[in-house]
Amino acid sequence: MIVDTHVHIWEMPPIAPIGPSAPNFTSKPSAHGNAELLLDDMYANGVDKTVLVQTSFSTWDNEYVAASAIKYPNRFVSMGLIDPMDDNNAETAAYWMDERQMQGFRLHPQYYAQVDIMKRPENDALFRAIESRGGIVQVHNRPEHAHQLDYVAARYPAITWLIDHMMYPEPRMGPSWDEYKPVLDLTRHDNVLMKISDIHNRSEQDELPFSDMHDVIKMAIDTFGIDRVMWGTGYPGYHRVDHGWLSLEDELKLVREGFDWLSADEQEKYLGLNAMRIWDWA
Repeated sequence: MIVDTHVHIWEMPPIAPIGPSAPNFTSKPSAHGNAELLLDDMYANGVDKTVLVQTSFSTWDNEYVAASAIKYPNRFVSMGLIDPMDDNNAETAAYWMDERQMQGFRLHPQYYAQVDIMKRPENDALFRAIESRGGIVQVHNRPEHAHQLDYVAARYPAITWLIDHMMYPEPRMGPSWDEYKPVLDLTRHDNVLMKISDIHNRSEQDELPFSDMHDVIKMAIDTFGIDRVMWGTGYPGYHRVDHGWLSLEDELKLVREGFDWLSADEQEKYLGLNAMRIWDWA
């Protein structure tokens, strides 16, 4: 079972809106990256299921991602965006989860330099709404924001919290990795798991297997344990390579050949079995 836990899909107007969901929004796509493009990519590479994640350039309207997961329930589940500065976001979250089958949301603490969005008292109702539904929140930030996840993971234990992209460790942080320690310390919360993804963009090397990232990947897996880490990628189809990411074929090759320290059982957990446990699949 192969499950990609992190792919952004989108459609263009008039099918779905394009526009900002972040204070520093700077770009927008010129062509669709839709569900069918992703399905073709999955089929060609033997990927069974994918977690769809709303993009930052598709506004706060999660409908296209939600509808795609509803249309293809045996292949997709959906994760939306929710505005952390909207005082009515608890009601909005309830709508997406109750009416459109979304299983949780992505938050971007690093986009908000002036406020710790996850510690914002006004968001207590949001997290209580997600928690009461057994929801998932994935957190896109860097090590300097780890204190926010530390706070909410303890305060809302029934939410499953996911660290996106490992919180961006970089080879320059080694060999001590002191700057990365706040991220590793999050392992003390049983409800925090980690997506190991976007490795090539952190590496200072140009080719597989990006060995300058292996020490920190091993450290993260050893710290969190193989049952609390999972595989993810980024974009559908040709958008991967066109936007400087690895092809899906190479993403799988990186794990199967590059992470040669993983046993066969560990590789199975990392590539899919853990994700099957975290999300509710049709």
